[in-house]
Amino acid sequence: MTQILVLHTSARRDGSLSREYTERLVERLRASHADAKVVVRDLGAEPLPHLDETLLGGWMKPAEQQNEAERAAAARAAGLVDELLTSDIVVIGSAMYNFGITSTLKAWLDHVLQAGRTFKYTENGPVGLAGDRKVYVVTARGGRYQGSPLDHQAPYLKTALGFIGIDDVEFVHVEGQAMGEGEAAKGRAEAEESIAQVA
Repeated sequence: MTQILVLHTSARRDGSLSREYTERLVERLRASHADAKVVVRDLGAEPLPHLDETLLGGWMKPAEQQNEAERAAAARAAGLVDELLTSDIVVIGSAMYNFGITSTLKAWLDHVLQAGRTFKYTENGPVGLAGDRKVYVVTARGGRYQGSPLDHQAPYLKTALGFIGIDDVEFVHVEGQAMGEGEAAKGRAEAEESIAQVA
């Protein structure tokens, strides 16, 4: 059975284009994966804690030296990694805030980029352990940023996911949404065309 992990990261629930087009993409995937189990994690509605001393303690201290909060933080991170590693497809809804990803998505990455689980250090440098899965990223942007030096969203996500071995990353951009109705409509049409081409 195919498992699809869906991450919503927008701070908005109503009127969020990253949420709307993420759902459209998931419906497209379900059409070709009829038996798919869909797991939804709404990081906008239920954000994860940011990386802090407690989580670092949960990772780095021996179990017998951890306090209760550190054990709980480590268990939460382990559960998120398990959720990722048992998923065949990941769909990330990523609104662009101030040229980058949301802090909620960054917090998720800080939990799942975990040495010994999703990557390992070797004599030749780090090696990703979370490959063999497909990731789709749906972005929503007020302007047009593809290929622009102001786009710190797509390059960062490619780098972070690639670090853990996930190189099969496809983007669906909903661009131009603050550039007037003509550009906004064009951006939505482009996103719909991209989704229609998803196998």
